[in-house]
Amino acid sequence: MSHYYDDHDLSRFGEMGRNAPDLWDKFNDWYQATFREGSLSGREKALIALGVAHALQCPYCIDAWSQECLEKGSNLDQMTEAVHVAAAIRGGAALVHGVQMRKRNAQLSM
Repeated sequence: MSHYYDDHDLSRFGEMGRNAPDLWDKFNDWYQATFREGSLSGREKALIALGVAHALQCPYCIDAWSQECLEKGSNLDQMTEAVHVAAAIRGGAALVHGVQMRKRNAQLSM
């Protein structure tokens, strides 16, 4: 194997229910309910999921949600913008934690 992630593993996701079927069923029920049309459209939810997939850096999720976004009618401009939004939030979260470093520096420099 030349890489850690194998794109064929995504199709094996259901195997995670083999040894804990009750938990797997609960997860699937919740997951499916989450992505039903509601206040947000399926397309909007897919774009959010794509952004989160990039923030979490999950290649399986990126593959799955890229496909879902296209199937729900999103275009590459919209998908790219969703990724930039996620990156900006992740970058901002990293920077705001710099306040912790500054507070600690002030404590240690006394």
